[in-house]
Amino acid sequence: MSESKNPFEIAQAQFEQGADLLGLPEDVRALLRWPLREFHFRIPVKMDDSTTRVFTGFRVQHNDARGPNKGGIRFHPNETIDTVRALAMWMTWKCAVADIPLGGSKGGVIINPATLSVSEKERLCRGWVDQMWKNVGPRMDVPAPDVGTTPQMMAWMMDEYSKLTGNYAPGAFTGKPVDMGGSLGRTEATGYGVIFTVREAMKHLGIDPKSSVAAIQGFGNVAQYAAIGFKEILGGKVACVSCYDLNDRKPYTYSHPDGVDPKFLQSITDQYGTIDAAKAKAAGYLQEHEMAWIDKEADVLIPAALENMLTAETAPRIHKRMQIIAEGANGPTTLEGDTIIKERGLFVIPDFLCNAGGVTTSYFESVQNDMNFYWHRDEVLERLDHKMTKAFQDVLEMSIGRKVHMRDAAYLVAIDKVVRAMRLRGWV
Repeated sequence: MSESKNPFEIAQAQFEQGADLLGLPEDVRALLRWPLREFHFRIPVKMDDSTTRVFTGFRVQHNDARGPNKGGIRFHPNETIDTVRALAMWMTWKCAVADIPLGGSKGGVIINPATLSVSEKERLCRGWVDQMWKNVGPRMDVPAPDVGTTPQMMAWMMDEYSKLTGNYAPGAFTGKPVDMGGSLGRTEATGYGVIFTVREAMKHLGIDPKSSVAAIQGFGNVAQYAAIGFKEILGGKVACVSCYDLNDRKPYTYSHPDGVDPKFLQSITDQYGTIDAAKAKAAGYLQEHEMAWIDKEADVLIPAALENMLTAETAPRIHKRMQIIAEGANGPTTLEGDTIIKERGLFVIPDFLCNAGGVTTSYFESVQNDMNFYWHRDEVLERLDHKMTKAFQDVLEMSIGRKVHMRDAAYLVAIDKVVRAMRLRGWV
């Protein structure tokens, strides 16, 4: 049988494994195996040349038993409804494992935002809200940035929502610019959250952070701050990152003999994670094959880009020195890849635990919007550290107590919380 790389099939299969461990009855499974609601719509946008293009948009609301739905909006040329479904389901588990009183949702538009002008992006963002405003909001479903979207886009969306509802509603969208009700610390939250969980895993495994090496796939927002955090918070070395080349738009792995300087690379990278390769090469960086990151000699592997990166074909290439896989991306490991990783005995920090820092700080942003009172950056990051550490310890205790792998333990913790809320509300 060929390897499945459909993210929703993977998400459903992972859910079934957790449901089996919990012994859930079929009626409960039936309500969690598929989203509660889906929206498919068309967005007409007037382009700069006066023509009109029609874009396909989605919003999937998986489960809101524990609170309003929460999840990002992706602008990506390869967006599919199954990707959005999977991400919405993973958001449900992510909020539950982090013990945030929210449900899971996700949205998307099939488009490469780099092909649009600023004004075209604004009109597309406002058009998305025009289609969805009756079904999102602070007490229903709160969108946020994701791949291909930015804080500025959230500001446009929040403005459009406020106009349509007739109320200033900063809490309708999170991940906004700080001047528009965004939270300090939100930009670095997901990447730093990855590092907080890596730190706890190192404590558990007895690894010295200062002598450790990380290989990172991706160099978008999550990967950038994971790299910065690995170097500055843990004191370790970053062997490589992967990134698209500004000139030929192809992905490569970038490494340096003395280790990667993530802040330097960040200074020559645009908002879409595209690097100025000429400047990198001038600074002594090596440009290697796009998959070279997986072969690097390192202690920690951080896939922090898109889905289906660790597969039956790529997982065997993970260096024998590797001890920890920290899934900064959503769904980076296929079922077959996961089997190989388990056989290797690698310690996995599963995605919906590892990258929960973003949604946790988005939740903090919503709280601050409701209070109309804002915390300073150190307070936000301190609260984030506490939440991520507690979530990691809860999953680790479940893993040890039930003698299961960390991914299975995370599902046990998350699914149990959602099912208890569903039962208390009388849904099942």
